[in-house]
Parts: sequence; structure tokens; C-alpha cells
Amino acid sequence: MKLENKKLLITGADGFIGSHLVETLANRGFSIRALVQYNSIGSWGWLEHAPQNIKKSIEVVSGDIRDPYFVEKIVEGCEVIFHLAALIAIPYSYHAPDSYVDVNIKGTLNIVNAARKHKVTKVVHTSTSEVYGTAIYVPIDEKHPLQGQSPYSASKIGADQIAMSFFTSFNVPVAIIRPFNTYGPRQSSRAVIPTVITQIAKGETTIKLGSLTPTRDFNYVQDTVDGFISIAESDKTIGEVTNVGSGFEISVGDLVTTIASLFDKKIEIVEEKNRLRPEKSEVMRLLACNNKAHQITGWKPNYSNLEGLKKGLKNTIDWFTDEKNLNYYKTGEYTI
Repeated sequence: MKLENKKLLITGADGFIGSHLVETLANRGFSIRALVQYNSIGSWGWLEHAPQNIKKSIEVVSGDIRDPYFVEKIVEGCEVIFHLAALIAIPYSYHAPDSYVDVNIKGTLNIVNAARKHKVTKVVHTSTSEVYGTAIYVPIDEKHPLQGQSPYSASKIGADQIAMSFFTSFNVPVAIIRPFNTYGPRQSSRAVIPTVITQIAKGETTIKLGSLTPTRDFNYVQDTVDGFISIAESDKTIGEVTNVGSGFEISVGDLVTTIASLFDKKIEIVEEKNRLRPEKSEVMRLLACNNKAHQITGWKPNYSNLEGLKKGLKNTIDWFTDEKNLNYYKTGEYTI
């Protein structure tokens, strides 16, 4: 299925990955309705900083996916939905778990319900590698058991199941993309890479972090965006879950050392207790098997292995060290 001549709805368009997806698709000339979260000052989030030609070419709508009547209205006239809107911060999910159920599960229910009513051609629903919990085996393929080790991951498991149930029950053409840890320009400071980069960029030599031992499969944002598009365009992804990851893992500690080396800075790492997850909630290891994505869509990461990670980190550092971008972040403050 090609996306040309189709109206695309992107929820969560104001966020980190969503804004990159909007820009990539808009640059290719696609017709886009971009949903941003309603706020009283009319902010479009990261889309505020998109080039003028991008902003002029898209239809921006403010609203809330928790409202089924609103969702039904914005889905009307759209043929493909990229559903990214969600609460994603793991630490905040310990404080406000009900919000995660409301946004992630009910919001997804509203999307697939509206997609069913309006006979949408494709729904690409966004999952997360966090649903796997600590790896039972690696690399993690799509058959790996799901383990809700935080309220966030549990809510995303619920959202995934709701989305897939509409495929099995009502034949809604749902495809689930399961990105591993995406990083890059515009990422929230709650994530480890922006946390490290912003502290070093502000001249800090003592870097405050949580646990250093977990390993992660970090996926550069453009690879994740390309994964979304590949999954949307492939007819073989309907009714399927597809991992999008680099296939390379690195510990948080080694990641920090790598970032410091790219800055050519010597640092000291301090572990702060308030940045640690509850012991049984920490996901200790994530490493993607991305064979399925390659086999059914042709997608493969351009930023794989250590050299690919360094290339992506360099792009990310270049963006964050631009003073106007760095000023968006409260360096050193712990964002839950």
C-alpha cells in the first residue's frame, strides 16, 4: 500500500517521534492531519519549530484522544492513522497510573473504534520494547513473553491488546510497531541520552544518573520514523507486531562513557536514588531481533552497531548543543 493520495492522521504529532514523522512525511508531499494535545496557549509542541513550509502544508488539530466524540470527528476523512499519542514517562507512571490507563488504553480504544466506523485503510499503533520487560532470551523477537514491570508498560500491553482485538474481532486493519529505545533531537529530558548530553553541554563534570547496569537497544529517530513508514506501506504487517530496533545493545554506563568521549570530556558519574526505578520494576536487558521487520517490509537500521550509535549520538549532540535548543531544557533537574 502506497501512502500517496491518502489522507494521513498522526496522533501525538507534537511529540518527539511524532514531530519527526510529520516532517518526514510532509517533505514527501503527503496530506497530513496532525493531532496535537489541546492546551490553552495553542502550542503545537515540537511542531512549533518545524520549517514554515512544513507548517503551512499540514492541517494541525488540537484535542485529546481520551474524548471518543472528538476522536471520531478527527478520524473522519482519513485513510491511514499513525497512532503515537500516549503518556510515556516510566517514573511518572508510578505516581499517576490511572492517567496511563486513561490515555494509553482508552485513547487507543477510541482510535480503533473510530477507525472501524470510518473504514480506515490502515492503523499503525505504537507499542514499546518496555512491554517485554527484562529479556528472558535475546535477541528479543515478537514472540517473547510480555511482562508489565511498570504501570507504563502494563498500560501499553493493554493498549496493544485492545488494538489487536479490533483486528481479530472486527477486521480493523491494525499493524503494531514496537520500537526499541528511540533517541535523537527533541527527545524529552526524562530519557538517559538527553539527560547526559544536556548536563555535559552545560559544563557539568559530575553527571547525575540512575542505574548504570541495564542494557538497551538504542534506535536513532530517523530509523524509527522509517520503520513507521515501512510498516504502514507493507500489506504484510496487518495483524502483526513488528519490532523496530538496531540489534545492538550497550549498557547505560558504557553509553555515558561513549557520549563523554564524543564531547572529549572527563566526567564523574553519581548515582542518585531518586532516579532509580523500584528494584523489580527495572528492565535489565533489551536487545531487539529485527529480522521480521526486514523480511516483511525491507526495513533495516542505518544506525546499527557501535559506529552507527556514535553517528546518531553525534547528530543528537550537535542538535542539543545549539544554544537555542539547549535552552528548552532544565539541565540537571530530574524530570519524572
